[in-house]
Amino acid sequence: MITKEHDDEIRGWFAGRLPGDLFEGAPEVTADREEITVVGGIPAPDLAGSASPAERQAAAEGRLQEFRERTRERRMAVARDAERRFGRKVSWGAECDGVSALFTHVAAPVMTRLRQPERRVLDTLVAAGVARSRSDALAWCVRLVRRHTDDWLTELRDSLEHVERVRAQGPDVTHAREADAAPDTTDEQN
Repeated sequence: MITKEHDDEIRGWFAGRLPGDLFEGAPEVTADREEITVVGGIPAPDLAGSASPAERQAAAEGRLQEFRERTRERRMAVARDAERRFGRKVSWGAECDGVSALFTHVAAPVMTRLRQPERRVLDTLVAAGVARSRSDALAWCVRLVRRHTDDWLTELRDSLEHVERVRAQGPDVTHAREADAAPDTTDEQN
């Protein structure tokens, strides 16, 4: 499990290691067991005040592509260091004028066993054209749940971190098991 202390270490390391001029302000750094994702803001292109929404969108997309190409070598040097230190891949993204782009990311396979009612949900999404496959439909469902349950998931993660802290403060589990397994040598009086 990823603990808050480990997340803090990763965020702190990136805060110190990233070149100061790479992003505007501190980037968002998130991690799981397979991947660390770093997404930061970049300056919007200068446009006339009368620029249309389509022009602004296209300009932001162009700026994101320019940023990706221009910073590739510097980002890859940081990624190599981070991958050695933390043992997971680093993915990059940026946000410009309300437009976000992930340049790279890990798509980790996840095995699951589903009963017929759950499979029928996935098959319905495929038949309706919402997803191309059961795998895509399952990913769609996870994104939908994530969008609607951020508060609940945050509370759950906080609770798990509390359990980890309490567990770390408790007695050593291996010593407790050894003590339980040891024969009782006290004399019984009958």
